[in-house]
Amino acid sequence: MNDKRTALPNARQNPRFAGLGTFCRFPQICHVAPENQPVDWAVYGIPYDGGVTYRPGARFGAQAVRDASRAIRPYHTFHDVNLAEVFSLADAGDAPVSPYSCAETQEQAAAYARGLGSPGHTRLFAVGGDHSIALANMRATYEAQGRPEGGMALIHFDSHIDTVDVVWGEKHTHASVFRRAFEEGLINPSRMITIGIKGPLNMPDDWDYARDQGVEIVSYDDWRREGSSRIDEFADALGEAPTYLSFDIDVVDPAFAPGTGTPSFGGFTSGEAIDLLRRFGGVNLVGADLVEVLPDLDPSGITAGLAAQVLFEILCLDAVRVGRGA
Repeated sequence: MNDKRTALPNARQNPRFAGLGTFCRFPQICHVAPENQPVDWAVYGIPYDGGVTYRPGARFGAQAVRDASRAIRPYHTFHDVNLAEVFSLADAGDAPVSPYSCAETQEQAAAYARGLGSPGHTRLFAVGGDHSIALANMRATYEAQGRPEGGMALIHFDSHIDTVDVVWGEKHTHASVFRRAFEEGLINPSRMITIGIKGPLNMPDDWDYARDQGVEIVSYDDWRREGSSRIDEFADALGEAPTYLSFDIDVVDPAFAPGTGTPSFGGFTSGEAIDLLRRFGGVNLVGADLVEVLPDLDPSGITAGLAAQVLFEILCLDAVRVGRGA
């Protein structure tokens, strides 16, 4: 009797570096066995970087994370959960994109995500790509959750607030994704926390819109002074609120994650970022994204490797909740 919800290749018989590369060696969604249906989490790529305001190249990020994630094992030692036993997990391929249009890509990717797995059951994890792709996954997740009244709660790790209105005449960029999400009612800004923001900024009022909307901002400097108390309080207050998590790899200091298009120096180490993620174990995580990995600036592969670990850590937050009997 196989007690695993996800059928993974036996790494001690089939080397991790061999075979078709998928996220964490999950089966392709079309190959998930009948006994492991419905799929609990579908992980898919959105290879798009037309929304960047500095260096392009994150269109290749999803594939780099796929390759790096071959090394991920399913058992989480800190949380004491085995993803393969808790969830049916699948690699759902890559969404179609329109390379010359942010808005069209967001529409296409959202339509693709809506067709993945079982409506109302399968949760969606998008790997980018630049941060503009998050809007597509938030749209599909919001609809899959029955359009929760007031919008979803949001946990946001980033060096940048991403609530700018317009850049170069364009309203759909990686700098504007959460402003658009507020306007569409996908996210409740009064139930949003942004962790790790740091300067320098274009102007001192860059954060004003987010603060005025009620976003809880814990900058990197705040965390250094105050510790994690506000983060822990926010996590405790979430309860069973449907919660989305968005992780921009540039929240980590470039010394640990150089492969990103808009680096911001003086931030979290890899270990600090992972520790802060783990504080959200057990939240009602309904969707997630991981963005801004730029492989061309990551010659040693440490950024993609960290991103693969972050992907695993985020999935385990939901596994903790299921393990508690939620």
